[in-house]
Amino acid sequence: MTAAMTALWTSEEAARATGGATDRPWRASGVSIDTRRLEAGDLFVALKGPNFDGHDFVAAASGNGAAAAVVSRDFEAGRGTTPLLRVDDTTRALRDLGEAARARCPAKRIAITGSVGKTGTKEAVRCGLAPQGRTYASAGNLNNAYGVPLSLSRLPRDSEYAVFELGMNHGGEISELTRMVAPNIAVITTIEPVHLEFFQSIAGVADAKAEIFEGMTGGTAVLNRENPFFHYLSEKADRAGIARILSFGAHPDADARLHAYRSQEFAGEAGANIGSEIGSEVEAVVMGSPLRYAIGLPGRHSALNSLAALAAIHAAGGDIETAAAHFATLSPLQGRGARQRLRLDCGPVTLIDETYNASPAATRAALQVFGDLAPEGNGRRIFVLGDMLELGPEAERLHRALARDISAAQVARVFTVGPLAASLMADLPADKRARAVEQAADLAEPLLAELQAGDIVLIKGSAGVALHRLRDALLSASRVDRPVRDRPAKEA
Repeated sequence: MTAAMTALWTSEEAARATGGATDRPWRASGVSIDTRRLEAGDLFVALKGPNFDGHDFVAAASGNGAAAAVVSRDFEAGRGTTPLLRVDDTTRALRDLGEAARARCPAKRIAITGSVGKTGTKEAVRCGLAPQGRTYASAGNLNNAYGVPLSLSRLPRDSEYAVFELGMNHGGEISELTRMVAPNIAVITTIEPVHLEFFQSIAGVADAKAEIFEGMTGGTAVLNRENPFFHYLSEKADRAGIARILSFGAHPDADARLHAYRSQEFAGEAGANIGSEIGSEVEAVVMGSPLRYAIGLPGRHSALNSLAALAAIHAAGGDIETAAAHFATLSPLQGRGARQRLRLDCGPVTLIDETYNASPAATRAALQVFGDLAPEGNGRRIFVLGDMLELGPEAERLHRALARDISAAQVARVFTVGPLAASLMADLPADKRARAVEQAADLAEPLLAELQAGDIVLIKGSAGVALHRLRDALLSASRVDRPVRDRPAKEA
């Protein structure tokens, strides 16, 4: 196969899509907006925002092997620069590339949004469809005004299925994103109290998520039958002309119905104190067919995400039994439940990394999984909670409400980072209150001093609290760090 046939973008195609002008022919195998992640052969798009200007990094992109760079027409190139595609507006050009990539590709497009569970559901859909056809999914959490067009621009022209995640924290954002993707299938995982700082009520969150229907012509909506907003969203979908609505959850009327869920051990690697991987065993009835399958992810929320994925896969024409059989290969992502074994001075400690972000619903789910894990020996469950941001006037109440979930998970000691998380301490027994600090950097030393052999540490908080710095401090203190496979707690 020739290079021209394998290229994601040729200079001619990109110029036609963007209305730009190129100075010489080129072929690109990918698209990037960040020179730190750029791979040789990528087309670099020099975006310009209020606090950055990608044109300052065109030379770096060239040095890293970029095939070409998309720049503004008035950009003054230095000597030896990479080939240039000059456009009026580079942000608009990225969107043009994305929409052109979508138009030339026959893939069934699945778009996923919701207050929590977007990335997990996206990964489950990708995992279930990949054995059944050429499947593309947006990387990581590229779900915003830059991430969605970037993901679209990377869409291989021969894909049969394409899966995208759409995120927001203000009304109107998903409206624009869904028009770019034009999904055939839309999934709303759930509606929960998130981003309340920007909405008058949780109903406003539901309205913002329902914007996903605006980019559709007919198609299928997949909705959470357990959520109080199910009927509200169903009516929104119906008014938008959605031809079919599928539901998931434990509700008896759900099309993908959860019958039973339990923790399940998977065979782990041999070695001292490693144990077994904890995942989920699910019994369900999906589109009338009984299914029993394993997921390599713990928690009831993961089981529900898998059912949403199966409903979407069915709507896309995929086989649900084939899809479910591959869910055991899923594993927690960094910042979203990944586990590592630390070798500290006190002995072995297990770290559960939930530092990517937090909301009340996601934190409750993490605590439920936490309670299912059995510490080794005399170890304890240690919980670090950072502020859950963007919760508006209800923020303190929503933090304090976690006290009962902490109790149910049998957490021994609680540390907090930030003033909102600190408010939780008043609702905890005195013996559970460890330390409340303002900044994540201030917690590494007292946390390390608290830990003892066999402890399990869960770190959870919004990205703005920067709890990844605490995670990194623990990793730096560890003599050995590697993924760990945990044991579920024995049932009483």
